[in-house]
Amino acid sequence: MRNNPILIAGYILGAFAVGGVGLVAVTHALTSERIAANERAATLRTMAAVLPAGHLDEDPLRDPIEVGAPDLLGGATTRIYRLRRDGEPLALVLDPVIPNGYMGPIKLLISVLADGTLGGVRVLAHKETPGLGDKIELAKSDWILGFTGKSLGNPPEGAWKVKRDGGVFDQFTGATVTPRSIVQAVRNTLRFVGEQGAALYDRPARTPGES
Repeated sequence: MRNNPILIAGYILGAFAVGGVGLVAVTHALTSERIAANERAATLRTMAAVLPAGHLDEDPLRDPIEVGAPDLLGGATTRIYRLRRDGEPLALVLDPVIPNGYMGPIKLLISVLADGTLGGVRVLAHKETPGLGDKIELAKSDWILGFTGKSLGNPPEGAWKVKRDGGVFDQFTGATVTPRSIVQAVRNTLRFVGEQGAALYDRPARTPGES
C-alpha cells in the first residue's frame, strides 16, 4: 500500500495543487496593490486633463458620491468626485453616460467648477465610426476642447446645439449625431449641477465598497 504508485501519484498531484494555489495567492497579494496604485494614478491623470492647473492639490478620490439622475446624466448611477480647497467647494468631476451615441453608449468625464463653468470634457469610451464620429477623441481633433470655460449662460442655454440645429457648436462632416449627443449631454450635466447646487458638496461621501 505504501508503495502503491497510484497513491504516490495522487500525493504528488495534491502537493502540486496546494503549492499552485499558494503561489497564486502570494502573486495576487504582491500585485493587487500595484494594480490598484496604477488604476488610481490613471484616474487622477484623466481628472487632471479636465481641470485647471492646481485643482488636484487635494485627493478627490477620497470624497466620492453616487447619484441617480438618468434623465440628465444617462446612466442608472453616476459617480461624482468633489474637490475642495480649505473646505470650500472647488469643482465637481462627473462621469455621465450618453446612451444614444450613433454606434452605442459614450462615456464622458466632465468637470464643473464651483462658479458653474466647465473645467473640461473628455471622452472615456465610445464605439463611434472611425474617421467620422471618433473626432470626439482629443487624439483625433481638438473639437472636445471647445467646451472648456463654457457655462449655461455662455453660450445662452438655447444655443447649446450644433450649428445644423441652430446652435453654436460645430458638427462633423458626415457625422452630426455624435457631436449633437455630446453637446446635449454636457448641457444636461450643467443643468444637473445647477439644479443641485451646494447640496452635491454637502452629501456624505460614499464609502468604498458600499452598495
